[in-house]
Amino acid sequence: MEYTKKIEVAYDVDVCVAGGGPAGVAAAVSAARQGVKVLLIESQGFFGGAGTAGLVPAFMPFENGVDFLADGIGREIYEASRQDPSVIMDRTVGIQLERLKKIYDDLVVEAGVEFLFFSQVIDVIKKGRNIEALIVSTKSGLLAVKAKVFIDTTGDADVCALSGVAYTLGDEKGNTMPASLCSLWADIEWEKMWMPHTAFLEEAFKDHVFTQEDRHIPGFCRAGKTSGGANIGHVFNVDATNVQDLTQAMIKGRKILREFETYFTKYVKEGYENAFPMVSASYLGVRESRRIQGEYVMTIEDFMNRASFEDEIGRFSYPVDIHIANPSKDAYDAFVKEHSSLRYADGESYGIPYRALLPKELDNLLVAGRCISADRQMLSSVRVMPACFITGQAVGVAAALSIDKGWQVKEIDIKELQRRLKAIGAFLPNFTEEG
Repeated sequence: MEYTKKIEVAYDVDVCVAGGGPAGVAAAVSAARQGVKVLLIESQGFFGGAGTAGLVPAFMPFENGVDFLADGIGREIYEASRQDPSVIMDRTVGIQLERLKKIYDDLVVEAGVEFLFFSQVIDVIKKGRNIEALIVSTKSGLLAVKAKVFIDTTGDADVCALSGVAYTLGDEKGNTMPASLCSLWADIEWEKMWMPHTAFLEEAFKDHVFTQEDRHIPGFCRAGKTSGGANIGHVFNVDATNVQDLTQAMIKGRKILREFETYFTKYVKEGYENAFPMVSASYLGVRESRRIQGEYVMTIEDFMNRASFEDEIGRFSYPVDIHIANPSKDAYDAFVKEHSSLRYADGESYGIPYRALLPKELDNLLVAGRCISADRQMLSSVRVMPACFITGQAVGVAAALSIDKGWQVKEIDIKELQRRLKAIGAFLPNFTEEG
């Protein structure tokens, strides 16, 4: 079937950011603060991605025990989140859902970013090695967005895939980490808890409470006096770029959630006797999908070597965190071994090179967030929200710099980029003016 339609160019901006999750907000706000005109496109009715629509209950660490790594935009979000006394601010940094939505709203609005909710990028118009426009589906119909520089912060590298950028999906067989349907629970008595929430799993398995024997349970994070966010239950064999997989995964996720309600209220009990899930997420928590093949591919060797780069735009330190491949004890034991060994001591970190944010095939496209150029093990470290603030901030400033100077994004002066990032607070301990 062929389909042809004339589409209005509704926006012509300096920078267009696709995806309003943590990386997208950081990119859009950072670019706008540099003085360029920015449009941010988001498929939900609010910003935040996994931390809001996905109900992921915690950011994960912003620091490495010594240094605050996600500085700049990340620190602003961290400090604003700390103002709610009902949230326990341990190293994982719990999320209070509506507060976080408001934090993102304020950042975007105050920076002067134009934005569209309920809008999805569905196609790309290219001219040579440049994207000319994105085609966006909205409630008002299809529209086109032109820009000088485009930024893909969709998480799944949707703009890259539509543009023909090379990418890798999952392992060598295309298998990805399991997804999770996170949830928000009420009537938890936090003060009564005293034992590990996994203590009765084997008993529950024998009683056939669960349809799968999943021993890998990240658990709960406090979100209020009697509420908490839950990252529990894995949905296996999900390709997050396949609509049928996503559809079935939501059904499975809700079924698994009810099994966990039985487990926590009938087996764990202490603190959970009256607890219940108030709401499950509006979309699936995806840990892994497409990873672009950029000008540099970050590898597990970079993690092991605490790598530094001449073009690094930040540093990070989260452990290698590839969730279990299947619901078996052997898979869980393998996860525990890797996750406990591939982690850093306090004060250690690795660099993130600018080249890992650059697709090879195009000259006006940048990438940040969960889909940057890295192998599986490295991406399992750099995929979490504080790292998304780091990479998003970097591409936002890079996009503005390319427009200011008339440079292609691959040709910008790295020292000038690092200088601008340093000026807004980025953690760049190896930066020197001399080179």
